[in-house]
Amino acid sequence: MIEFELKPQAEAHGEKRNGVQTMSDLGSHYLDEVQRQLRGYKRLGEGAMSQLKDEELFMTLDPESNSVAILVKHLAGNMRSRFTDFLTSDGEKPNRNRDQEFEITTDTTRTDVLHWWEEGWERVFSAVAGLKPEDLLRTVTIRSEPHTVLQAINRQLAHYSAHVAQMIFLAKHLRSSEWKSLSVPRGKSKDFTATAQKYDKGVHREEQKKSSA
Repeated sequence: MIEFELKPQAEAHGEKRNGVQTMSDLGSHYLDEVQRQLRGYKRLGEGAMSQLKDEELFMTLDPESNSVAILVKHLAGNMRSRFTDFLTSDGEKPNRNRDQEFEITTDTTRTDVLHWWEEGWERVFSAVAGLKPEDLLRTVTIRSEPHTVLQAINRQLAHYSAHVAQMIFLAKHLRSSEWKSLSVPRGKSKDFTATAQKYDKGVHREEQKKSSA
């Protein structure tokens, strides 16, 4: 079991003292894990979009549903608002028009959608990369509601993962039998596990034996 001890902010800078894990170590690990998860969500969204034809990006299942393009536009708008001046301004910016994020004009192209996507994620990664462990308990607001930085990040992780899952669901529906799994293909669990067991930390075990011989 990992133990944690609370240290004055000036003392908690990522060292172990008497074998006890500091809160700064935990904060650093948390921030690293946040970036890993965010990169994973971005990769999954791109894996879904890459399988869609241009026109499929704009298709909806019914009048109340969102297309992949709309989901991307909404995500990008949210990302810009939440992570611009993340520590110093409210996460709901006065110049954000959330309702407009759910509207797509007929002249919108795949290039536009991918631009929104990259611009939004760049804003997120830039803000998170600039955070330090001691920032996690600072207070930020979203629509005037106070959150710790940790709470605000967790809120966005949940939001982004939900919308990326919607993108994957819609893309899989549209591609049907042509869909290429982004995880373990149906009926291939045993094959996947067997392949994974041949590797250790990404290196084929046979190659490890050769290099150590």
